Amino acid sequence: MSRLTVNVTTLRRSLRAGQGGALLVLLAACAGPQAVMAPAPGALVPGYEETGKASWYGRWHHGRLTASGEAYDMHRMTAAHRTLPLGARVVVENLENGRTAEVRINDRGPYVAGRILDLSRAAARALGALAPGVIPVRLRVMELPGDARAAAAKPPRTELEPLSRQIESWR
Repeated sequence: MSRLTVNVTTLRRSLRAGQGGALLVLLAACAGPQAVMAPAPGALVPGYEETGKASWYGRWHHGRLTASGEAYDMHRMTAAHRTLPLGARVVVENLENGRTAEVRINDRGPYVAGRILDLSRAAARALGALAPGVIPVRLRVMELPGDARAAAAKPPRTELEPLSRQIESWR
């Protein structure tokens, strides 16, 4: 007898015995979100690697807001991760075929046990994941938001810059 069959049988017996209220409370407690283990402080640096399974999401989410506040675009190279900082750039390698793709983390997820990454349709296509749906991957963090190298590549923006433009426009 499978575990599911035993659980359904136990549920039916408990409901018949009048223990439904306590059982429902117990089931509700078990149905909560799963705990997610974040990388240890200091471990999250460029070069951090994680291995697991990745899936992809596409048309149904297209245009909806992501956790970063931007609209999800299934044609961009983006991904969802539970704990990596939004804006992090990672290289994802399909462990079955060796293909790689660089994506930007812009959303949270996946919320399916055993998966570490949800890829946009474009990223899934680049990795050869459209047909299988779920693939084994290794991700490597290339750049974190606020990374010193990224900051050096962009000129610093001062708070007075917008104000100086406004003053110039009034002259």
